[in-house]
Amino acid sequence: MTQPAGHIPEEQAPTGADGMIVCDRLVRIYSGEGIEVQALQGLDLLIAEGELAALIGAAGSGKSTLINILAGLDTPTAGAAWVAGHNLGTMTAQERLAYRRSVVGFIWQQTSRNLLPYMTARQNVLLPMRLNVVGRRERRRRADFLLNTLGIAHCADRTPDRMSGGEQQRAAIATALANEPKLLLADEPTGELDSSTAQDVFSALQTANTEFGVTMLVVTHDPAVSSQVRRTIAIRDGKTSSETIRHAATDERGNTTLHAREYATLDRAGRVQLPREMTRRLRMRKRVELQEEPDHIGVWPDQAADQDRE
Repeated sequence: MTQPAGHIPEEQAPTGADGMIVCDRLVRIYSGEGIEVQALQGLDLLIAEGELAALIGAAGSGKSTLINILAGLDTPTAGAAWVAGHNLGTMTAQERLAYRRSVVGFIWQQTSRNLLPYMTARQNVLLPMRLNVVGRRERRRRADFLLNTLGIAHCADRTPDRMSGGEQQRAAIATALANEPKLLLADEPTGELDSSTAQDVFSALQTANTEFGVTMLVVTHDPAVSSQVRRTIAIRDGKTSSETIRHAATDERGNTTLHAREYATLDRAGRVQLPREMTRRLRMRKRVELQEEPDHIGVWPDQAADQDRE
């Protein structure tokens, strides 16, 4: 029997040691009216268990497609995507439903999509647990614990129309955490908020990450959010193109500063996407000159092409 594209034998399935999210040459193609759009073009991604990472990219880069696949709302065309040991490309409809109820939590940018408007904050948090057959006493205990931990216990008996935008998003985080998911996905969770309120919401996400150990991937255009995570992953043209890694350093006086370093992503074939801002500034077009050094590879603008233009 022929296996589907991207199939990985069960004995080779990624484990927790490999990562919470493992994407291997992931492809997603949309077809309609004789037109094909390749939203993901062999994307590779690895997110460690317990990590809080940001995902950035221009419109049409493929980041929303990736998030929808990881959330179990869409399926890959080829390649493989695994979350917490679940193969997202081979799950049945029933398995996909169970996955969305217990393995992954999701937060939309629009607050109206996260909460039922006729229910209070507590009732919204209770609802997913009722669908997952959690006992009444445990449901109430966990709902109150989540609302208190995220700083909105005072909103427990308020409906969304009586909460601020930031309070609604924190209630949405509590709802997404109700069934103790292993992965929390957030699609522009601060996109509709002012900077101060956005910081409160991001602090709630950080609390969820540290207090509950939930792995978190946040799609954002907000530099104030992406600059506060250790790892920011950029997607371009359906592939991961670069990563920014941040680390704190403390000097002899005890002052702590945050240092960031940008890395290009190297795929299995050895291909690298150079950051567009750098290539434009250095007038790199079509090809670049490579120079091998003992400890690195130098990448230079094509001087021969420049001379030809002159």
